[in-house]
Amino acid sequence: MNAMRSPTAEAVFSQISGIEARSAGTEKHAEMPVSAELIEWAEIILVMETRHKRRLQEMFGTALKQKKVVVLGISDLYAYMNPELVTVLKKKVPNHLRLTPEQMTELDAVSV
Repeated sequence: MNAMRSPTAEAVFSQISGIEARSAGTEKHAEMPVSAELIEWAEIILVMETRHKRRLQEMFGTALKQKKVVVLGISDLYAYMNPELVTVLKKKVPNHLRLTPEQMTELDAVSV
């Protein structure tokens, strides 16, 4: 298991003005495990795979009722800041955020 998708997404989207991004894992051994506080903090929760959404529902079912949880469908194939992963994130994530034209320009400028 590589588990570098979420930290990469945090690194990419934290560079965009007005965006606060946090990475957390659903597994017990995660470097930064997801918590009730992070669930409460988040406006939208992006997960990489369906199994992550299921795990969140098992762990935080009630807290998730008022949250939008989006499955991006990105397999665990990449190293941290892998250019292909960054490209996939830049393609998939903006569809779920309300980015301004200025934010989209900033996102386009993010490089590895």
